[in-house]
Amino acid sequence: MPQRGDEPADVIEAGRDDEPGAGRGGPLARLFGGRSRTAVAVAAVVLGVMAFAALTRDGDRASGDRADGQGGIPEVEAPSSPTPHPTPTVTWPGPTPPPDDPALFKGSDRAPVTIVEFGDFQCPKCGTFARRTQPELTRRYIDTGVVRLVWRDFPTFGEESMRAAVASRAAARQGRFWQFHDALYARQPRMNSGRIDDAFLRDVARRAGLDLARFDADRRDREVRGAVEDDFAFGQRLGVPGTPAFLINGEPFFGAQPLPAFEQAIEKARAAR
Repeated sequence: MPQRGDEPADVIEAGRDDEPGAGRGGPLARLFGGRSRTAVAVAAVVLGVMAFAALTRDGDRASGDRADGQGGIPEVEAPSSPTPHPTPTVTWPGPTPPPDDPALFKGSDRAPVTIVEFGDFQCPKCGTFARRTQPELTRRYIDTGVVRLVWRDFPTFGEESMRAAVASRAAARQGRFWQFHDALYARQPRMNSGRIDDAFLRDVARRAGLDLARFDADRRDREVRGAVEDDFAFGQRLGVPGTPAFLINGEPFFGAQPLPAFEQAIEKARAAR
């Protein structure tokens, strides 16, 4: 089982065969789980194409470029043929994202760069990113209007992961998702240790300044758990191989990589706009 700090910084956490959540990802998850360089390269390209279709920025979706006008997503057209004769258009529609929850966004909706994070509150590398890298990205890019960070739940390591994700969504209902997020990662237990129980989550909620009675009620709400399950299913259909996984303006970026790697990816995305 992965232990905190044991892996190289560029390796994502993916469920092993003997871990909760193993095998629940799509075909790309199995490719990445094998750590094959070729598989990683091929899967990254495929995920990038699907991400472009599935995770356009909110402003683009609001401009009327949805495929069916009923909540679908734009289709990605293949390059046109150079021949003068018309040829059938090949399209690849990506999976439809769950509804956006602005409480899970950090930064300006006018930011030129959007980073979508697929995270698990038990994942050690997600914790590394949350404690070491995200605060600096917040200072340099989010607070200055360059980056908007969007959280997507990907509770791949079992019921404790799901329990924590549901609790974070309950915190979001009070507008304190990020406070809960930071407080939980600050005290992140060892994976599947049994410590993420009701008492632990209520203590995290207390530290995050939540109304505990409302927090308890919202955690029991089926809609709250349903929102987490929808995010997880979306990530699986997209082919997210493990956590942490990011999309930086639609480009796949995997693992709790060093800050300079994030800076390079952000600047590249910013220059491409």
